[in-house]
Formats: sequence, structure tokens, C-alpha cells
Amino acid sequence: MAKEIKTIGVLTSGGDAPGMNAAIRAVVRTAIARGKKVKGIMRGYQGLLEEEIVDMTEKSVADIIQRGGTILYTARCQEFRTAEGQKKGADICKKFGIDALVVIGGDGSFQGAQKLAHLGIATVGVPGTIDLDIACTEYTIGFDTAVNTAMKAIDKVRDTSTSHERCSIIEVMGRHAGYIALWCGIANGAEDILLPERYNHDEQRIINHIINSRKMGKKHHIIINAEGIGHSASMARRLEAATGMETRATILGHMQRGGSPTCKDRMYASIMGAYAVDVLCAGKSMRVVAYANGEYVDYDIDEALAMKKDISEYQFEISKILG
Repeated sequence: MAKEIKTIGVLTSGGDAPGMNAAIRAVVRTAIARGKKVKGIMRGYQGLLEEEIVDMTEKSVADIIQRGGTILYTARCQEFRTAEGQKKGADICKKFGIDALVVIGGDGSFQGAQKLAHLGIATVGVPGTIDLDIACTEYTIGFDTAVNTAMKAIDKVRDTSTSHERCSIIEVMGRHAGYIALWCGIANGAEDILLPERYNHDEQRIINHIINSRKMGKKHHIIINAEGIGHSASMARRLEAATGMETRATILGHMQRGGSPTCKDRMYASIMGAYAVDVLCAGKSMRVVAYANGEYVDYDIDEALAMKKDISEYQFEISKILG
């Protein structure tokens, strides 16, 4: 029989994502409603190893749901990748009376939760990443805000690109995943979309597309380039030399991580955070909260980390037709 959980810890790890604060708020308030104590761990696993641990109350999370970033801060921690660091982290949890831990982050953060679970700390992961690259879930906290931020920025770049009759290569985030690029490419009406999952480095095809479009009277050309491909500035120089069309590169960068979360991100984060607490209160451990087939569910961490995810072939084909 699982030991009753009395104190739940919560941390955010890896890259920040809009909606993380909504998830933290839901964890804290749901846990208190279930009769549990809550401790916030600052700066992810790095803060855990440095014992940056604070008591949290309902007041601690007042007036944060609309804020971007994470009030617990976040960091990456090389020490926690080692067996020694993981054991130290588990010992510190026990020292502070933390029976269970909610980890809000991506795949790397879940790997840390997996290690802590093997060392006696009940853990649940909540998918928080703008990249939408966690295979077990159809939605990750922060994606909707990030993709809307990028979409609005690309609209603005398109305006000036049209005015100057330029080609614009706009690089969006997503690490090794092309979901932000695909969504923005379709939503912004881009002529070309370059995704890590599909790009074959055939620049001649892009050059031909630009030249043929100009022959048909097209005055500008928008290319959405995913972070996983990168090298937008050098690509711009090559395309300009080959086509004679002035070409500029714009890298949107970390602006996509910031800003007040959308309603969708606040809603999903709130339900996922609350669900994580209820999973722990039910005596489960080593789980990942997910959204699948219209429902909030949970998977075994080992199973979740073993899953693979790919861009929808149909969506990719439609993006080419529409472009």
C-alpha cells in the first residue's frame, strides 16, 4: 500500500513557457484543498541541490495566472544528470519532508523525475514546453502563446517585406521540432516552410520557387525557417545571390517564450496542474500528465519517454498546397 503523501513539492525545469505559473498555481491550490502541504523549489533541479526550498500557501500564488515565465524560476543542471546528483536530490527531498514532486517541464525534466521516482520520491511530470515535442501528449503548456506571439510578429515582418518587395526568412523557435514553424507557416500564408522533420536541404527548389513566383508577379516571398535548421542569415545571402531579390533574415528568438499566456494555455495548465496533484493523491508515481483524444490522462514515465512523435504528413502536404 502506497504511503500517504503529506507534502508535495513543485518545480519548473528547462526552458520557461507561458502558462507555467498557471500550472504552479493549480498545483498549490489543489494540494492545499486536498489537505497537503506544498513546498516550492526554486530554479529547478539546480535549486533542489542548493536547497532553495520555500513553503507555499494559497497567497503565494495569488495574481500570477496572467504572468508569463515562472515565479519559481528555472535552470538547467548538469550535476543532476549524474547518479550522485540524483541521490543528493532525493536525500534533500526527504530532508525537507517532500514525499512527492510535480515537475513542470519537457522530456529532459521528466528524465530527472524518473530518476527521483526510483529513489523513493513519488513524481508526476506536467508537459510545459513551447516546442510541442512531447510525444505522449497532443498539447504542451506554452505552445499556444508562443505560436500566437510568432504569428503576430511574422504578420509585421510581412508588411515591411511587402513594402520593400523583399524575400524574408523568418526563424522561429522549436528546438528540433517544427510545430511552431508549421503552424505559423500555414497561419501566416508563407510561401515556403522549412521543418527539421522534412527539410532535405534542397535550396535550389526554394530558389526556383522565388524566381517562378516573381515571373507571375509576386512582389515578396516569406520563408518560415525552424530553429532546428537555423543558419537563416547565411541562407538569406545565398538566396539573394541566386535570385537577385533582396533577402533579409529575422530571428524571432526568445520573445516567443515570454508574454501573458493565452486563455488556452491558462486553462490547460490549470487542469494539468490539478490533475498531477490528484494522480499523486491516488498513490501513483512515475507518471506524466497528458492531453489525448479530448481527455486529460496520465502515462507511465518510461512509456511516455519511449514514445515517438512526428509532424502530420497531411498537414505538411496541405502547407505546400496553400503556399
